[in-house]
Amino acid sequence: MLGVLVVFILCWVTLWLFKREHITVLGIKPNLRRLKEFTSGFVLMVLFCTINLLGQAYFNEVSYIRNPDYGFMESLNGIWWTFKAALLEELIFRGAILYLLIKLLGVNWGCVISAAAFGIYHWFSYQMFGSGIIPMTYVFLLTGAAGWMFAYAFAKTKSLYAPLGLHFGWIIVSIVVFSAGPLGNSLFVIKGDIVELGGWEQLLFFSWQTIIIPGIITWYLVKKYSFSNKKSSLISEL
Repeated sequence: MLGVLVVFILCWVTLWLFKREHITVLGIKPNLRRLKEFTSGFVLMVLFCTINLLGQAYFNEVSYIRNPDYGFMESLNGIWWTFKAALLEELIFRGAILYLLIKLLGVNWGCVISAAAFGIYHWFSYQMFGSGIIPMTYVFLLTGAAGWMFAYAFAKTKSLYAPLGLHFGWIIVSIVVFSAGPLGNSLFVIKGDIVELGGWEQLLFFSWQTIIIPGIITWYLVKKYSFSNKKSSLISEL
């Protein structure tokens, strides 16, 4: 939690130094709308990630079984770890830096730069250097697409709640529920030998994560907040 606190203070200082603005411009104060955005993002990504991992297991002809060594306290620790990880990355990549980029370059370019930085960051966090150009490109596109989705959610909602919900929803399922992460075996573990998917199956799940899910979220945000802006303009005219 110390890392989260340090990054939070750095965001505060950065905003004050460059724009003389308060940390609350990141939309951190809770209200009903923001809590709904967090919850909606969380539920959607829980659904999308579950489809992703169960779908891959189906095509690999393996199944998940309950891990008897993973109990209540382990689950709580896993949930807390994933929440801190999501919050830390959101503060870094969708905090003060993205806010300033949007002010300087606009929404689209700000989100693209944030997404690219998020993809490059995962080369380091996944220790990808030396693994070859194809695996590095694969990881960059996967995580960069997620970075775009989270950044665009911040830009449209003007709050960290929506991207945090999206991010937390995905990693809690992959790491805590289906053991696909740095914490090792968690609630459910794979029964059988899993191999890398190839051909159209790999393309399907790659597209699911890099095009379909970000596309759905982006489309929803565009439609929802364009309508909200038009409604606000109409009300102000009246």
